Amino acid sequence: MDDDRVTRRRVDAAEIRRANRGWWDTDADAYQAEHGAFLGETDFVWCPEGLREADARLLGDVAGRRILELGAGAAAAARWLAARGARPVALDLSAGMLRHAAEAADRTGVRVPLVQADALALPFADAAFDTVCTAFGAIPFVDDSAAAMREVARVLSPGGRWVFSVTHPMRWIFLDDPGEGGLTAVHSYFDRSPYVEQDERGVATYVEQHRTLGDRIRELVGAGFRLLDLVEPEWPAGHEGIWGQWSPLRGRLFPGTAIFVAEKPAD
Repeated sequence: MDDDRVTRRRVDAAEIRRANRGWWDTDADAYQAEHGAFLGETDFVWCPEGLREADARLLGDVAGRRILELGAGAAAAARWLAARGARPVALDLSAGMLRHAAEAADRTGVRVPLVQADALALPFADAAFDTVCTAFGAIPFVDDSAAAMREVARVLSPGGRWVFSVTHPMRWIFLDDPGEGGLTAVHSYFDRSPYVEQDERGVATYVEQHRTLGDRIRELVGAGFRLLDLVEPEWPAGHEGIWGQWSPLRGRLFPGTAIFVAEKPAD
């Protein structure tokens, strides 16, 4: 994208919602064409490093549990959970991504409820779920992720687990470049200004938010969660794939993903 179409600036909540819904609706086909094979149709992949829930077991035993997948995209993870006896619901803001979820359900025969909604206003009752999870969904794209954490806490039952993966905050120091250009720090880690792509009129077409590790922990604690683990997947030997800014070159030097594992206290 042209340099004059990329900036860091404040964006209000309404523009963010319009931009990201429009982006994912428009980009859904290209995204699935590029990444669908890596993500699988009935699989749960946490990150571009390739860490799978089948190996990591960050959610614990899922059989029989009511699980909400936020920012589910094509809902491959929700279908994986359903195939293991869970009772998942897949939620996404984008109708384009949910269309791919419905098509994948037809192909695989694994069907889960699909809901189009905003992560800041979850259309579910209090304590409706035993687990909430997302792999790079929702949290990086909302203007008030602390409020999203509170919404997750509201719909979780006591003792429930909340697990989410995001771009590792230290990656925001660097350019989105999988090559040598992505090894030099150019941004302040402490600059929370959103990354914005915009059209020729200056209207945002894509917005992604940066929070520090400390910010994320404070959001969780502020919503009443207890942090159980922070997983920083290492780049696996033999993995030569490139996904946007993720690459073997960068992955061998510093983390690209942070996975937060938290629970809502039972007492």
